[in-house]
Parts: sequence; structure tokens; C-alpha cells
Amino acid sequence: MSAQVLPAASRDAAPDSTGGLRYVARQPILDLRGRVHGYELLFRNGPEAAFRGDGDQASRTMLDNTLIFGLEKLTGGLPAFVNCTGETLTGDLVNVLPPGVTVLEILESVEPSPSLIAACARLKASGFRLALDDFIWEPRFAPLVDLADYIKVDFTLTGAAGRQDLLRRIKGKPIALLAEKVETQQEYLQSCAEGFTLFQGYYFCRPMLIEGREVPANRLFQFEILQLLHTDPIDMRELSRLVKRDASLTFRLLRLVNSPGFGLRQEVVSIQAALIVVGETAFRRIATLAIASEFNANQPAEILRMALIRARFCELAAGLCALDPTEQYLLGMLSLVPAMLRIPMAELTPALPLRGAIREALLGTSNPEGSLLAWLESHERGDWSTCDAIVQSRGLNQDRLIHFYAEAVFWAETALRLAA
Repeated sequence: MSAQVLPAASRDAAPDSTGGLRYVARQPILDLRGRVHGYELLFRNGPEAAFRGDGDQASRTMLDNTLIFGLEKLTGGLPAFVNCTGETLTGDLVNVLPPGVTVLEILESVEPSPSLIAACARLKASGFRLALDDFIWEPRFAPLVDLADYIKVDFTLTGAAGRQDLLRRIKGKPIALLAEKVETQQEYLQSCAEGFTLFQGYYFCRPMLIEGREVPANRLFQFEILQLLHTDPIDMRELSRLVKRDASLTFRLLRLVNSPGFGLRQEVVSIQAALIVVGETAFRRIATLAIASEFNANQPAEILRMALIRARFCELAAGLCALDPTEQYLLGMLSLVPAMLRIPMAELTPALPLRGAIREALLGTSNPEGSLLAWLESHERGDWSTCDAIVQSRGLNQDRLIHFYAEAVFWAETALRLAA
């Protein structure tokens, strides 16, 4: 994996003609094996915390934003779930999107009129897939159910009896059931048992609390390696000593260095040789990815992807608030280690070789060191009002933050492709 900065999101996050900023976030949709099936794209136009106009205008803005950011860049070629109102469907506005990778989410507020049903049939025939959002069964929605590829059910709004009734009604239909707002491991297991095959929520990034669980010994020295990687210059003798203690980590590291995507002309067979050939900056990135992959073994790959996005974002944006970029990279990466190791952050932080302020930020304390991470965590949820509050309190530049987020997404996707 090269340490070169990927092509920038360019003007993907540029202000629009009215002076408002374009905001975009994505939420993963996972399958039963923890793999990413697609992403729901969340958009907001302008600095207000919520859209104050009509829903159709919001939907048109969303379509425009989709074109500006680019579905391929945002989802890596996976299906993009995009919210649609009746006007955007019957007016054929969604035809600006690529049918092969777009799932049109029909909002729960849409009236299933004959014209809307006919429009949905045309769109499906042209290659789009259809999803019914926040769906609760009513007889008038039966024609849309017959067209749907996905039905999304909000776990916080429907009870077990209502979900079972829906399952009976769609039995035998080629429809994928997607459980939304699945926040806990218990809800995830329950939705699996009920027959859901796709899941959206934050359950996979929240560790199961196991009382008294300690940090495994082999992880402790990997934390030491992370600290060594972010010192300048690197103490190669100490680094080599630590890396050699873990055969799996050594293998991952050398495999990444020798991967075709890195483009080296000679095979690297040792830690010292890797540093000499690729240089310290590139070596830091390769080794950090290898360690993160070790942490994330047997966990959904999306956790590692999110960790890389957070790390790169915090590194890129560090200059906005006079923070150390290498320290911020570690902060972003380590913020998801509890989800990787299934150990609460409070049990991890004493073992981390970090400054006290960084430890406090990882524990959720509001401080300058954690402001970028706090902004990104809110952004991932589409919690725009909290994003704005952090920007105002810390004197940040929202436009630049959005730009750095887009760059971090593209960078992480490329890093994972090279590592695969």
C-alpha cells in the first residue's frame, strides 16, 4: 500500500451556488455473514440542522448531491440506497442515477397511487431495485410489496408480533428483509431468528460487555508497536523485536509490502528491508493496516473500514485545530479497537501508550484532542446538529471537514483493496 495521498475528492465537497455546504454520510447495511451489502446515503444541503422546505425539494437536492459526490466513490460499487419521494419517482428524476447500483427507497409517507405504482414498475423494469422504507403493513401497499426487492423494518417502531405478521404476508416472495436501527447484539440475534437477512445499525460497532475480561497479552505489544510507528525517527531495532514476536503480524506486514498494488520491483523478506525500500512514511501506513487487520480478525470487515476512515480523517483534519496528525491518526484508529477486540474502552485505555488527553478522548471526554473524532462519529449517524455544534464550539471549517471525510473514504477503500 502506498503512502501517497489519493486523488482528492476534488471539489466533491464544494459549496453549492447558494453558498450552502453539501453534507454526505453513509451507513453500512450488513448481511448475515457481517459483509457489507450496500450503503444508505444520508445527505443534507446547507448549514441548517434539518431541512425546512418541502420533502420533494429535499429529495431533488439529494439527487443533485448524489451526482456531485458520485455513487461509485461513495459506495465502492456496492448498492446505494437512496431515499425518494413520490415526486422524484413519478417525475422520473431518479433516472439521473445508475440503475445497476441504485436501490430506490420509497419513503413511508409516499401515497401508493396508480401513477406512483406505474412509475415504480417502469423504474424496476429499467434496472432499479426498490425498497420500502420504515414499512408497516397496510392493504393499500400490496401493489408496492409485489414490486419490492427489499422491505426495511424499523426495530424501534415495530413489535415482534407486527414483524411476524409481515413475514407471513410476504412468505414466498423474493424480498430481502432488512432490520433497521439494530443497536444491540440482542436485537441483532433476535432479528436473525425472525428471518431478517440484512441489518442496519450500530450493533456491530458496540462491544459485548464481558465483565473482567483483560486485554490479551499479544495485543499489548501490538499497542507498543503502534506507538513506535508514530515516533520520529522509528526505532527500528525495537520495532523489529516486537514485530518478530507475532508470526501472524509479520506475515500480514510482509504480504502487504509485497502485494501487487504496492508496485515494488523487488521482494521484501524482512522488516528492516521493508523500511529501507518503502521509507518510513509508507511503512507506518502498511504496518498500521496490518495491525488493525490483526485486531479485527473474525469481526465484520466494515469495522476495519470505518477505523481506517476515522484514522485518515483525523489525520487530514488535524491541521484545522493545531493537533498532531500522527496522534490523531492513532486516535481515529483506536476508537474502534473495542469493537474489534470485544472489550470495553475502559478496559483498554490503561494499556494504551498514549497521552492522558488522548485516553480521555477515547473514553468520550469532550476535549480539543477528541473534537475531530466526535464530529465524525456524529457525522456517521447523520446527527448534523451535533456536527454543527462541534464546529461552532471549536472554530472549525465545516467545508474542509466534509472534504477530508470524502478523501478519507476513498483512501480507506483503496487501502483495503490493496490489502485484500
